[in-house]
Amino acid sequence: MQTSGTRREATEARRAQIASATIAVLAERGYAETTFEAICEHAGLSSKRLISYHFSNKEQLFEAVVRQVITDAAAFMRPTLDAVSGANAQLEAFIRANIAFIAAHPEHVRAVQQIAHNQAFAGDHERDAAIARLVALFADGQRTGAFRAFDSVLMSTALRASIDAMADRIVDGLDPGHCANELVEIFGRATRAGF
Repeated sequence: MQTSGTRREATEARRAQIASATIAVLAERGYAETTFEAICEHAGLSSKRLISYHFSNKEQLFEAVVRQVITDAAAFMRPTLDAVSGANAQLEAFIRANIAFIAAHPEHVRAVQQIAHNQAFAGDHERDAAIARLVALFADGQRTGAFRAFDSVLMSTALRASIDAMADRIVDGLDPGHCANELVEIFGRATRAGF
């Protein structure tokens, strides 16, 4: 007999399997070719009803994909961020970990780009939460004197946009180390106290 905890774990595992397959299909075939049939084929599912059981429509599935990418990015970045303290070191670690994630997970990048370019972006809440975390980092740095006074929301949005804009170039072969070094220098200078 299956307990509710076991059932919930099985449901989450199936949803994660479908989201992972969708990431791969989006990255390989593009938005228009990402059908429930293609996802079933990639995931080894017997019927597309297994997808519609877990996701009522394609938009809900794509929202799950964006959440999965964000969850994977957070897990990838967490050790780097946890290893440093102080606002300047946190800012550098944030940039370097983001760029490293993009370089290590090109399918994730392509999947989110396909969603963003072809429908109202499914990750608005997640994007706002990411900006809020950067705002908190910048506010802490300003409070401790590590950063100069500036508009934290504007700086956070500019940093997020700069990293996102580099994704295509990194996936296409731009050296991620060079990219990270340049962004660290740019935003280090932009935020530095006494600059």
